[in-house]
Amino acid sequence: MTGGPVDDAAVLSALFADSPQGLFVFDAEQKVTRYNPAGRGVRGLSAEDVVGRGVEEFAPGFEGGELRALIDEVLATGEPLRSRLVRGRSPSEPHRTLAVEVSLFPLRGPGDGVPGLVGVVEDVTERQAAADRLAVLSTVHATVGSTLEARVTADELVRALAPGFADMASVDLIDDGPDGTVRRAGPVPSAVPLRRVSFAPPDAPVSRAEGDSRPFPFPTPYTQALNDARARLVHVSADAPWLSADPDGFAPLIAAHVRSMIVAPLTARDTVLGLLTLYRNRVDPFEEADLDVARQAAATAAAHLDNAHSYRRERTVASTLQRRLQPGVIPRLSAVETAHVYLPEAAGGGWFDVIPLSGTRVALVVGDVVGHGIEAAATMGQLRVALRTLALQDLETDELLTHLDEVAAQLSAADAPAAATHVATCVITVYDPVSRQCVTIRAGHPAPVVIDPDGSPVAVDFAQGPPLGTGGGRAFTPTVFEVPPGSLLAHCTGGLLTAAGEGEAAARRRLEHVLAPTARPLQELCDTAVYRMAPSRHDDAVLLLARTHALPPEQVADWTLPADASVVGTARRLVDQQLAAWDLDGAAYTTELIVSELVTNAIRHGNGPVRLRLIHDQGRLLCEVTDTNSASPHLRQARASDEGGRGLYIVMRLSSHWGVRHGRRDKTIWSEQRLDGELADAMDVFDIADVTDV
Repeated sequence: MTGGPVDDAAVLSALFADSPQGLFVFDAEQKVTRYNPAGRGVRGLSAEDVVGRGVEEFAPGFEGGELRALIDEVLATGEPLRSRLVRGRSPSEPHRTLAVEVSLFPLRGPGDGVPGLVGVVEDVTERQAAADRLAVLSTVHATVGSTLEARVTADELVRALAPGFADMASVDLIDDGPDGTVRRAGPVPSAVPLRRVSFAPPDAPVSRAEGDSRPFPFPTPYTQALNDARARLVHVSADAPWLSADPDGFAPLIAAHVRSMIVAPLTARDTVLGLLTLYRNRVDPFEEADLDVARQAAATAAAHLDNAHSYRRERTVASTLQRRLQPGVIPRLSAVETAHVYLPEAAGGGWFDVIPLSGTRVALVVGDVVGHGIEAAATMGQLRVALRTLALQDLETDELLTHLDEVAAQLSAADAPAAATHVATCVITVYDPVSRQCVTIRAGHPAPVVIDPDGSPVAVDFAQGPPLGTGGGRAFTPTVFEVPPGSLLAHCTGGLLTAAGEGEAAARRRLEHVLAPTARPLQELCDTAVYRMAPSRHDDAVLLLARTHALPPEQVADWTLPADASVVGTARRLVDQQLAAWDLDGAAYTTELIVSELVTNAIRHGNGPVRLRLIHDQGRLLCEVTDTNSASPHLRQARASDEGGRGLYIVMRLSSHWGVRHGRRDKTIWSEQRLDGELADAMDVFDIADVTDV
């Protein structure tokens, strides 16, 4: 059966009567001449409220200027406009906010003008709300967690959520103290304080100031979220019972006309880190779909906050370990006056040491372990202990560094067998105040800066050796040079020389200029160097300064004796005369015993002449005997029938310290006696009947 032609008037009537879209016909004066009363937003409005009126009259919740400008554009150009998004309050339901897509089509008249237009309004509120929520989460993922700082992460979170998604947002974190202690999983007691870390927008009324740390009042949505770790949507009204838990504290919420809020726990690995709270005082309250957005935003931020907390805790542990492994109080030495600055910015493996050695010498050490964190600090501690142990063995500097390289290679193999990189760099300078001679050896580390007493830099061609732990058995070559008293020796890590972006040579020249006024207090020079050099914030910066001193000749006595048994008595007489000149007659008997044993041992087991040296320094008396035999003596248990060979035992018992120092072609056995206490009678100190030495 074929129907007749469709009447245009019938089609229009059907559209204007039943279409879910809003249809409006505007005349040239932007007045509504016909509309669809079934369209969402105008349902319930009478025809008198709409027909003959402009948009701003029947839809005051929309920005009148925006809609009027769109209509003016179409009337002026005669070109249609499609799907322009506009937001505003519903004319028929002022408590709701609508998102609509507006399309405008001009009506063609018999002349050139546009007698009017048709407006089609489609409600896309739900679709746009979903898109807005996705956009919020996209912003959170893109902007939150740019650093490992908890405060910055919290600021990024509240800025991503307010004032767009929420009118106000705050982050409060469990106040766990400065040491970054491990948090416990499970419910958070209501008495636990939370610290206000961030709030947005800055001018919004707040119930607690930024930095304020105290528990939330109980029972409230805040304490409930802390207890069960569940996010909750709360509609706020003046008669809400939980507001009575702290009327004064919650007064700003009422004053700000907050209508709804979301409290979402910041949870990572089943542990509550704090709370994210969102507030709305706009017409549209939060919905259940918004609660899911808050949960996802809180989960994203919590992961970054947990990383920040872990990093902070690891850095705290590493820094504490690193600080504990650094030297304590540096002893006062006659060889050098020292000062240092140590900035563990990255909790890495930078270290320094000042090691007193035999013969009034001193070892100045600065090193830097590759990497950061606990592993680097632990490696630094192992290397520093190994280096100090080797240094106290009085090894030659190149031999010392060779052994340290072996230790570093073993550490590297144990930690990362496949890694080909080095473990650390190091520079060591041994200064002798008697000869005023420095011996410097480097393992991939910046060379020390040397400044003479008048402030001029001293050009020294320091040999460079491979970094520690690379293996291959490459040799380390020492650099020997002499400095006058009052010279400055500056050892530092690369973190002090590379911060300004300039080359190492330029940075060294700048450091030389800073250290030119050598007479200034050393600590003042250290501080000035920090200000002027601007150390790196991403690497440790260590600066060790030493001002050299020379031991006065009158404090040193030195003799060369022939390798003949008859000179033992001569040695005793020389020692007795020298101690009398130093007013140390009380030490004569003990020192004569020590010298007799050491000279006898050198003549018996050595070759060529014997060198005897006494040094009087800072309340101690040093006795050294050098011979050309490189073999080291050692103690062992004696037999009852042994008549001799107890010399080293005597030396050991009469000395506060003793040892053997090896040179390239000789060895030196040395003894140190403290002169600041009573000297015991030699025969009362020990029983020599059961000990011998070889």
